[in-house]
Amino acid sequence: MLLKYFYDRALAQASYLIGCQETGEALIVDPARDISPYLHAAQQENLRITQVTETHIHADFVSGIREVAAATGAHMYLSAEGGVDWQYQFVDANTTLLHDGASWLLGNIRIQAIHTPGHTPEHLIFAITDTQASDQPFGLITGDCLFVGDVGRPDLLEVAAGYANTAEIGARGQFRNLQMLKTLPDYLQILPGHGAGSACGKALGAVPSSTLGYEKLVNPAFQFDDEAEFVRWLLSDQPPAPRYFAQMKRVNKQGAPLVSTLPRPERMERFLLNDVVRSNALVIDTRRRNVHVACALHIQPSDQFSTYAGWFVDFAHPVYLITAPEQVDALMSQLRAVGIDNIAGYFVPDEVDIYSGTLPAIDVRAAAERIRRGAMVLDVRAVSEYREKRIAGAVNLPYHDLPERIDELPRDRSIIIHCATGVRSQIAASLLERHNFADFAHVEGGLDAWIAAGLPVEKG
Repeated sequence: MLLKYFYDRALAQASYLIGCQETGEALIVDPARDISPYLHAAQQENLRITQVTETHIHADFVSGIREVAAATGAHMYLSAEGGVDWQYQFVDANTTLLHDGASWLLGNIRIQAIHTPGHTPEHLIFAITDTQASDQPFGLITGDCLFVGDVGRPDLLEVAAGYANTAEIGARGQFRNLQMLKTLPDYLQILPGHGAGSACGKALGAVPSSTLGYEKLVNPAFQFDDEAEFVRWLLSDQPPAPRYFAQMKRVNKQGAPLVSTLPRPERMERFLLNDVVRSNALVIDTRRRNVHVACALHIQPSDQFSTYAGWFVDFAHPVYLITAPEQVDALMSQLRAVGIDNIAGYFVPDEVDIYSGTLPAIDVRAAAERIRRGAMVLDVRAVSEYREKRIAGAVNLPYHDLPERIDELPRDRSIIIHCATGVRSQIAASLLERHNFADFAHVEGGLDAWIAAGLPVEKG
């Protein structure tokens, strides 16, 4: 038996290749939309990808299950649990539907589905057994049910997808799942669907795998015996769910279009930029820090590029990029990973320099002086970050909430914007510029630079 682990840092998402080396077959579990890593790994190991499955209908990225099936002919195994509202809509003759307890073989390897509703109604865990070594499973692919140090949040259907009154039902489902897991052997390997940084939980560990025994010992979710107390704990302090999550649920339920069917963005002439900006399209300026076209959203390339963009995209309208031609493919892949497929075109930086200015930026010493003279401090970090430490008197308004809450900001007062390092504050500054604020600046280096300069913060 062969097990390979794949991790997408941008999505904090894990997927797996299981191979039976005797028969030369491979199964992919929870594939991302870019399937090239799986194809390459299978080729390197002299395996044929004959099967593909996923633990649930994902909310945080576009599933690659149809991509794998189309590219390799792999047979799809999909959950049939969850009720009528949670059935896959792209089932065909190349699909086996799974109910609780169902099992199948990949050569000498047995995979058994365990229905674990909680994170989502249709969620499955997969128990993996190498039948040549034992008749007992060696591990569990736990998807978004159980993570290292955490459990999957049960509120996404309610807060992101709009399914009312589902959060508590999901939390109670997670409690039952944990009681079931407590009865299983401690030696079982735990292979989760996400790592630290995912919005599918609130305190995921950075270690890629664990054992069930260790999780029973240290994972806070296993420490509850009272269901009501567990529900209160699980539903509290969950991070905000990016707005694109609702779109992902729909896309993955219906079946994402194959990447090969999507058009490539066109290189745009610079005279079209004004028309694009005035339309309902989203223009994302990806150039170096603070070099910026007014009315564009300024997001520099990083592992978080797709997440940042996903907060602001309107899936009904196109997206345009300001970026170098050699960056288009990488940025397009990141956006398509979260379902932003309508990327209509891109502008080359040299051609739009005539329209460019700079976002107002300020160093920490100058920021401290302006604050002393009465400037408002706008902290655009997450609420949890703000609660941990903050500049005295700062107003916390996370960057992704600004479009809906922009009217809460004063137009007759200087505004100093900061985040942790200066990335999110740059996005926020571009939003203020789009809304015609005149007196604002974002802090270069953010709160990290503020603390490094010895300036005071409040804690707790």
